[in-house]
Formats: sequence, C-alpha cells, structure tokens
Amino acid sequence: MQSIVSKGKNINEAIKLGLSLLDTTIKEVNIEILQHDTKGFLRIGSKEAIVKLVKLESESIQPIKEPTLSEQFDLLEDVISSIPDEKIDLINLNLDEPIVKEFNVTSESQAGKAWVEDGKIYCQSSPKHFPMVTVPADIKLFKNNQLVKERTAIVTESETFELKVENEEVETKWKVTIDQQKLKVVLHVEPGFIIKRSIPNIEADYHIHLYVEEIKEVHNHVNYEAIISKLESLKVKQGFNQNEIVMAMETDVPGTFEIATGIEAKEGKDGWVEVKVDLETQVGPRESEDGSVDYREIKSIPTVSSGEVVAIVHEPIPGQSGTTVTNEPLLAKQTLPVSLKLGKGLSIVDDKIVSIESGRPQIEKRGRIVKISIMQKLTHLGDVDIASGNIHFMGDVEVIGHINEGMLVEAEGDIIVRKEVNRATLTASGAIISYGNMVGSEISAGKNNMLIAELGHILGTLHHHTERMIVVINQLIQSPAFKNGDFTRAGLQPLFRILLEKKFKTFPPLAKRYVDVVKQADIYLDDNEWKEVSVKLTQLFLSLSNEQISLEKIIKLSRKMKELYELSLTPVEPDSYIVIANASNSQLYCSGDIRITGKGCVNTKIHAGGKVEISGIIRGGEVYGKLGAVINEAGAEIGTSTVIAVPYDQKVIIHKAMEGTTIKIGNVKHIFKETRHHVVAYLDKNERITFG
Repeated sequence: MQSIVSKGKNINEAIKLGLSLLDTTIKEVNIEILQHDTKGFLRIGSKEAIVKLVKLESESIQPIKEPTLSEQFDLLEDVISSIPDEKIDLINLNLDEPIVKEFNVTSESQAGKAWVEDGKIYCQSSPKHFPMVTVPADIKLFKNNQLVKERTAIVTESETFELKVENEEVETKWKVTIDQQKLKVVLHVEPGFIIKRSIPNIEADYHIHLYVEEIKEVHNHVNYEAIISKLESLKVKQGFNQNEIVMAMETDVPGTFEIATGIEAKEGKDGWVEVKVDLETQVGPRESEDGSVDYREIKSIPTVSSGEVVAIVHEPIPGQSGTTVTNEPLLAKQTLPVSLKLGKGLSIVDDKIVSIESGRPQIEKRGRIVKISIMQKLTHLGDVDIASGNIHFMGDVEVIGHINEGMLVEAEGDIIVRKEVNRATLTASGAIISYGNMVGSEISAGKNNMLIAELGHILGTLHHHTERMIVVINQLIQSPAFKNGDFTRAGLQPLFRILLEKKFKTFPPLAKRYVDVVKQADIYLDDNEWKEVSVKLTQLFLSLSNEQISLEKIIKLSRKMKELYELSLTPVEPDSYIVIANASNSQLYCSGDIRITGKGCVNTKIHAGGKVEISGIIRGGEVYGKLGAVINEAGAEIGTSTVIAVPYDQKVIIHKAMEGTTIKIGNVKHIFKETRHHVVAYLDKNERITFG
C-alpha cells in the first residue's frame, strides 16, 4: 500500500490513522489535506477532516543536512548569550523561657462561679448567674466529650467538662563537621528539651480566664560512643580534645566545641636582604621654630665608598610540616630565595653585596624582588636650556641653575634643583627637591612606582576577565553544539572572537591601553615580565597574526597577570617624595608624599600616593592625597574652584577653608558656604562627612 485517504475528528487524528494503516512514520509520507474539520451548530453541518497520505520512495527520503561551521557558531552565540550568573539563608533558633504565674487560694462563696483545681474545671450554678470560662488557644475544652470551638463558654453542673493540654518534646540535635584543611573537627550541639504544660488552680469567679503553666526541662542526649563513632566515620585518628567532648555532652545551652585539632604547618621565611648601610629617607628643607625655612639643612642619604659591604643576602628558612586530624601530612609552603637584581657599581662576594665604586646606594624592595644599585651623581653647574640640551642620566641629577622653558630632566635617581623651574618637565624614579619656584611645569617623582601601580591596576581587571572567560570556555566545550561541531579545523580563534564580541567587549580596549603604556614607558621598566605580558596580549587578542590560541595559553597568561597584579600591590621601600617651595599653574605627581614648604601653590594639580602637606596656601586647582591632606589655607575670595580630595578612610585637615572650597572624601562631597577655621573632616559610619 503506497497511499491512503483517511478521516478523523481533526487533522491530527486523520494523519495518525493513516500512518498506522500505512505502517510508516510522518517523515516517510507526503501529506495532502483534502478537507478541514468543521464543528457546525449543534453538530448540524459538522464535517470530519480528510487527508491523503502518499508513501515516499526510499530513495527520495533526504538525509538530515548537517549544519555548517558558520551555523554551528551561530548556535554557540545563542548559547553564550544565554549563560546566567549565580544565597544562603541563615536560620537562627531562639528559645525563650516561659513566665510562671502563681495561684492564690480563696475561700469566697462559689455560688454562680467556676474554678480550676488540680487541672479540672468545676462550677456551681445559681438561679441568678451562670459561670463563664474563657479558653486560650493552647488549651482544649471538651463539653460532654465534644470539643468546644468557641473561646468563651458557659459551664453548668449538669454537663461534664474536661481540660487538655499537650506537652512538647524536642530531640537533641548535634552535628560533627571537619574543615577543608582537616585541621579542626567541630561538634555543634543544640540540647533537646521537654516542655511540660499544666493548667494551674484558679480561684472561683463568675468569669475565669484559663492559662497554661510551662516547665522546661533541658535534656542533652549526646553520648560519648556516638561521638567517637562519628569521628571514626570521618577517619579522625589523632588530636582528640577530651575536655571539649565532655563539655559538649554536659552543656545545657547550644554551643560549638572543637573536639579534635591537627597540627598546623609552621611557615618558613623567604630569603631576604639585610641592609648594612644607613638609608634614612631625606626629609627635605627643615622649618625652624620661628617659621623660617633653612634650605641648607637637608638630611641626605650617606654615600658608600668602594669595597664597602652594602648588604647581606640571607637564604630562605624552610617551614615545618604539620599533621591533619586524619594523620595526613600538611606540607609547609615552599620558601623561596630573594630575587636579587644588582645594578651598576656592585658585586656579590659569597653572601655579601659589595660596592665597587663610590656613590649613593639605592635599594628598592617589592616583595621578594630587591633591586640594588650605586647611583652616580651628575652636577650641572649652569642652567638647563637650549645650549645645554635636555638631561637624561642613570643616577642623581643636581642642577645648580634654572631649568628653562620646554626643557626636560630625567633621572633614574633623585633630582635636586637650586633655582626656578619654568615651564619644564622633571621626571625621577626617586625624589625631587626644588628650592626655587615651580611655574607652569610638570614634575613626576617615583615614575617607576606609579607606572607599576597603573599597569598592575589594568592587569587586575584583565585577569578578572580572563578567569571568567576560562569558566565560560570550559562550559562551552561540554555543550553538544561544540562537541558535535567541526572545531578542530578552525581552532579556538572563532570562539574567542565571539566571546570578545558578546561577553567581554571591554577586554580588547583595556588590553590595548596596557600595551600602549608599556611602549611609552619602556625605559622605566627594567623587568621584562611586564613587557612579555604586553607581547602575549598583542599576539592572542590584538593582532591578526597566525598565533594559535589555546586554552592552555590563556590560563598561563592569566596566571602571569595575577602574579604581576599582586606584585604591584606590594609597597615599595623606600617611597619617593617631592619637596618644593612654591608652585603655580603646575602639575605634581608622586608615588609618595608631596610637601610644599613655602608660600604655597596657585592653580596647581597635585596627586600624591602618600600624604599632601601644604604649609602655605592653595588657591585654585585640585589636590589628592591617598594618605590624607593637611593644608594651612585653602580657597580664594574671588571664588576660584579649589578641590581637596582623599579616599574614604582618610582625613582632610585645613586650618582655614574659605567660602567655595570643596572637599571630597571618597564619593562624598562638601562645599563650604562660608569661611571656616580648624577643619578636620572625615566620613562617619553612615558615610556622611563629619567635622571633628
């Protein structure tokens, strides 16, 4: 049979009947609808559905077409776009002791009254009054063996009444848990209890109100055998705290007891460098008691002579292993040697670092990385101008004269300027000290530190994105759309392209920013790891190269980004700083403290990774101190915008804040409506600016 005409109440029923008669499936027939079903009115004029099914020849049945690679990626796009992100409810148990009321015996006449004695209700009617009883919800009153549902009832002697209350019993709850490190076994106990309820005696009265007395008896049913059995099931073999076990069995209040304790591994100490020379940080010009500034009194870092021992390198001290409660070894974290980077002018003999030339020792510590070098000093006797040219020096620079317009001084160490800096640029890895005015200039101290901080901040965000990207990829490679697709030919490049377009749109521009910063500051990055990450980001995400992308490469890059990000968070010793007399229309950047010792600054932008101290005035401009700001006088009578900002956990101290001055602590801003003296501002616990 190759075709058939079948009928049914509707199209589906007609098709099902035809398929069963042809003994075939819907994929192997051609269906023609000859007549649609109609209901009619009161079944008058109703019609059945009629279809014609023609069985297809076997060679005409087309195989299911496999989706193309492009169609598979379209499907993956839908899967990626539908991936959701992911609460723990805490339940607190509170048990309150009941209040027990007392009964007072009475000898009054009982006519027309009801009373309770020994848990039973009694009454005595009178011709003039029927006694009444009010029953609370926790007492059941039965009248002639029938439950009385009303809360207030009349009682008579001709009927039988019975009172019932229910006791309550709660079993002891206890639970033994072991922490992830298998160092602590904790027993949490909530003792059980029995609440015994009774109805106290009530004096005879025309209308009595029943109530319940409760007696709570605590029962702790935790026993030693059960605890030991549970410990055995957890394979706990040592570190038993018998006193805690006994206390847990005897407690009558909920509590947590540490019934077994392992031995923690004792951490060792990474290698370190012991400095043997004085490296006290310069403090800049001193202020005398009369308020004048003596620029001759500058505490400088002492120099070393050739052959002098600068530091001693110590090997790491290994830690001691511990043992879990299950008697498994807990290995101490591996200790690592110091990563030593010697600059010019130094040599190492055994464990000692020795200077081979005279100069100023410079030591920079960032975690395990210690960079030591001997800084030579360049003294420029005249002005820095067109005739002298710009100065670039891998050491300290002292300029005896002026630094004129458009000129540049760069130093790997400190910069000291004896006279005015006029519309110039100063950049130092160490400190900058200026005795003259700073006009229309841009100075930056601790360039390397600020650069590491900026690059570390970018890498922290990029690492967060790559971790999420790895999670998404691991989910996708398990999906049918990926497993059934032909992705071996194209690799993971198309998949990463989709992820960057659909889920991680901010990743490429952020990676591009990192690469650009590394290029611009190449001379300040003596650590090639920052540059290597830049190269990998370019190859994997920013270029059209044939670099094969794999999940392993992304994981490796993510680990390196995390390592450098954590390194950037490590404080540098010692910090750089800026000490100048005055500044106007300038920009000051420093990874450490900034101190202005003279009359102050006008229309100047100041950004300090440490503290800002201005002994004079600030008229216009912006000040940011990561570790706070102390200013003598801020603002201007003509209303020039002056902003002083610090993080949410720091203070702004201003001896005189003029009207219009703005302070910003965290994200909270305050504008002074009138001049105010002795300002000490900070955020309270409600994140509102408070004045102390």
